[in-house]
Amino acid sequence: MSDLTATPLTVKFPRRSRRGILLGLSLPQLVLTSGTLALLLVTVVSTGLLGALALTPLWATVIALVAVRRQGRSLIDWAPIVWRFAQRRRTGQSLWLARPVTRPRQDGILHLPGTAASLRVVTPGDSANGAAAVHDPHQQTLTAVARVASRAFALLDPAAQNHNVSSWGRALAGVARTGHVATVQVLERTVPDSGDTLARHWTRQGRPDAPVAGQIYSDLVASAGPTAAPHETYLAISLDLKAAKRLISQAGGGLPGAFTVMEQTTASVAQAARSAGLMVTSWLTAREIAAVIRTAYDPSALSALQQWSTSGRAEATPAAAGPVVQVEEYDRLATDTARHATYWVEDWPRTETSAGFLHPVMFTAGVRRTLSLIYVPQGIESALRDVQRTKAAIIADAKERSRRGQVDSEADSVEYADVKVRERQLIAGHADVALTGLLTVSAETDTLLDAACAQIETAAVTAQVDLRRLLYQQPAAFTLGALPLARTTL
Repeated sequence: MSDLTATPLTVKFPRRSRRGILLGLSLPQLVLTSGTLALLLVTVVSTGLLGALALTPLWATVIALVAVRRQGRSLIDWAPIVWRFAQRRRTGQSLWLARPVTRPRQDGILHLPGTAASLRVVTPGDSANGAAAVHDPHQQTLTAVARVASRAFALLDPAAQNHNVSSWGRALAGVARTGHVATVQVLERTVPDSGDTLARHWTRQGRPDAPVAGQIYSDLVASAGPTAAPHETYLAISLDLKAAKRLISQAGGGLPGAFTVMEQTTASVAQAARSAGLMVTSWLTAREIAAVIRTAYDPSALSALQQWSTSGRAEATPAAAGPVVQVEEYDRLATDTARHATYWVEDWPRTETSAGFLHPVMFTAGVRRTLSLIYVPQGIESALRDVQRTKAAIIADAKERSRRGQVDSEADSVEYADVKVRERQLIAGHADVALTGLLTVSAETDTLLDAACAQIETAAVTAQVDLRRLLYQQPAAFTLGALPLARTTL
């Protein structure tokens, strides 16, 4: 079959399971229901039915907490999330300010708010190109970040698209089988452009003295450069230091040994990515990692960081990577000169669709956004145990409905079929990878942010993607989705 007549690959995702621990109840629902039933039994035994009737408001409240749902969660599931948000507001943790440093700070510490405060960017002494990594002492991970370039997927012929999609799947499978890669994150974002990079390129490579064309190009660079919104793509690989302990010991131990293992891992990942049409142009230095983080919090700083840099790429000191101010609201985050709202991809397309289904979201005109795809490799044995638990839960729920005389659920039938497909793939030797999608929308003002969010939500409908705005969790969600740190915990 020729390239022109090749049929593009289609993709379909399994239905996201909303199954609880028992009878569709989550852990908070189950604990509350069990406690209430125990209280009801004690009340009836001790005071009779009149005593139980006297507590009718309590029973009604419990039923509402368990049965009433908002944004896909029951009220009791929302309770700990809202409680933690209220605690942050009460203790003043919803406002974060960068304070002047009065004492020496540990070298390489990224001055970030929240749980990312302990992250440190480190560079091995023998690094030829200055490539650095982010060390998380609590999660025991070491994360390297690469700048990635590729040809526009939509402009490729069907055969090339099929090859790239299949190769990326094989690359993820190879990463998952290593056993010591904790997380893989692909981050693609749009950034404001001051036009400085374009002007530098025109100054060095252009011919402004050319008749007619030189003046036209000079005018175009001067006018169109600052209004451009270039796309940047980063690939973050997180090494699990505990899982790679043996390899690190063989390489000399400590952070030097971890860097040796990391270099071997990143080299194999870069080679696999190249076969999928992704070219790793460079592994970021400490100052470049800090600049990526800084411009996520403060997009307007990109122009100054590019102008101060001698290489033309944005650079910043690790100590200046974080925001100057961060204010948390229940549905958005304010940092320096930008407002952000982060969404979780609750459901991916469940019908056959093109592999480029995210194109409407990624190329929404006039919207500044960051899309993160976070892949977490799963061990074969743990994945098979999860499959068996899910199958057992589906069968048990079906028997319980049959005992009560209720009709079968088609959603359960579809979920059971998806689980069987997953089980067959695991038995055949395929690697299992958990995928999480996070989308952060940014704008200068609250009004512009609301308009951008409306555009993105409309584009998501076109892409057959269900977005869920992460209420009361915006700071943690921003750290996961907008920063190339390959973290997984909200």
